Amino acid sequence: MQSRVARDATMTVEGLVDWRGRPVNTKWHGGVRAALFLHVLVVLMHTANIANLMNLVSYLHGTMHMGVARSSTIATDFIGAMSMFSLVGAFISDSYIKRFHTMLIFAPLEILGYGLLTIQAHYQSLHPAQCDINKENNNCVEVHGFNFVLLNIGLYTVTFGEGCLRGCIAPLGGDQFDDDDPIEQRQKISFFNWYTFAISFGGFLGLIFVVWVENNKGWDTGFALCTLLVFTGLIVTACGFPFYRNQIPTGSPLTRILQVFVAAYRKRNISLTDYRVSEEVSRTRGFRFLDKATIDNGEKGDWSFCSTTQVEEIKIILRMLPIFLSSTVGYLPFSLLMTFTVQQGGTMNTQLGKIHISPASLFVIPITFQMVTLVIYDRMIVPLLRKLTGYPGGITHLQRVGIGFVFAAVATAVAALVETKRKKVAIDHGLIDSSTGIPMSVFWLGLQFFFLGIIDVTSFVGLLEFFYSEISTRMKSIGTSIFFCILGLSAWLSSFLINVVNKVTRNGEGKGWLDGANLNKSHLDRFYWLLSVIGLLSFLNYAYWANKYVCRYNPGIVTEDVERSKRETDTI
Repeated sequence: MQSRVARDATMTVEGLVDWRGRPVNTKWHGGVRAALFLHVLVVLMHTANIANLMNLVSYLHGTMHMGVARSSTIATDFIGAMSMFSLVGAFISDSYIKRFHTMLIFAPLEILGYGLLTIQAHYQSLHPAQCDINKENNNCVEVHGFNFVLLNIGLYTVTFGEGCLRGCIAPLGGDQFDDDDPIEQRQKISFFNWYTFAISFGGFLGLIFVVWVENNKGWDTGFALCTLLVFTGLIVTACGFPFYRNQIPTGSPLTRILQVFVAAYRKRNISLTDYRVSEEVSRTRGFRFLDKATIDNGEKGDWSFCSTTQVEEIKIILRMLPIFLSSTVGYLPFSLLMTFTVQQGGTMNTQLGKIHISPASLFVIPITFQMVTLVIYDRMIVPLLRKLTGYPGGITHLQRVGIGFVFAAVATAVAALVETKRKKVAIDHGLIDSSTGIPMSVFWLGLQFFFLGIIDVTSFVGLLEFFYSEISTRMKSIGTSIFFCILGLSAWLSSFLINVVNKVTRNGEGKGWLDGANLNKSHLDRFYWLLSVIGLLSFLNYAYWANKYVCRYNPGIVTEDVERSKRETDTI
């Protein structure tokens, strides 16, 4: 009994409390039961969002009459903004209010955004006049003026609400498990695998049902369905509030970061050999100039004297910076494959017997593979690798990420080969001027979708776990958001790359590789080969920095002696 009380007290010291601010009871609060409520929200939220992320290009191109390059750019900007806004939710939840309360504030904004998109899609006067852009691409008027403004308000209200939720859900789920408990340590690793599974399962449902509704019952009905899904997810998550372990906000992490730099600068002329250790925390090598912030020269105040723990928090972030930058470039092929593959599919034969398959629904292929792989990996491969390597996840987070980046280069090479064949079929059948009807099955895209699934199983989960585990306890939401920023910056970098490639490759007619509304007259195959080279080089760059990185903790599992002790304690 004393051991159990001691454990509860330890969690209180770490800043974990129940919804009333009282010390958590590990038998009642946290664990798998609490995480299940979050998984429901993740499933319903991504049923709406992944369907629209994949199908947005079709909406912008077919309904709003945007060209190939612009619709892809807006779609990738949408993805990027959604990821970057996670920093807002992370900053607020780490600094001022609990993560659960942050979710209750920002989820209604996502619901509002889908409501605005529903209204615009419903009223013909709020989008361009009807026109078949695939047959009359030179005569269709692109969305402009107030309608374009309304479109962006709706899209970015969704991204803001969704982004802030992303910054809270994963760290709140991680809070439900205690790393000092060997059983909960393993449950936390499984949580991130199942968190990714929930995203995939939501995407699976969305790409089958939501995309079908949008394409067959109308975009207004589809967006209305998304509004209902997110609202339902919010209600279910709110019902789990009595079971959550909540991290108490500890003040602005940005302020603590600035305090270290200011204090170190003020003492820049003092030798490090003259300081006294401010507390019993081991100092790490590197960035020694920051250690000057801990020199006790008599000056007091948060901007003159910092703790060793505070300085080490900043060092962790600086050490992760090369991983962050190299991963941003490594994820570049993934962002572009997601958008252009949908446009490729729209030109091909999408019939499966008498059933019409939407190009966006093809992402069911990598998502299905991803879900199956995640279950096999979590339940079979990880336990086996854990015995061989001693790592809780079987392999290290950085090794898992690297595997995904290798497949990113392979996926774009395969995509280039498929696109070369698709264009050849279009030329052979005299369909070079047509945007649809190419007699080549859309399932030729299945192989590149297959590799996209591998990237998500490896790099997505690996990066999420890496940044969550490496960051300090008081900045867990920020750590998770750093991961989402990789996705966001990669998406924005994708848009930048499209524009640069178009300018560099512009011919005498003023068109680059990806200009125009007709994909058959573009050079997407060449662009994919360029991405494959970029992917290979980015993997080599990532491998260099990952090999140099030293984790701040021992990644080995809790020893059997500790686990045996834990079992004995639980029987008292």
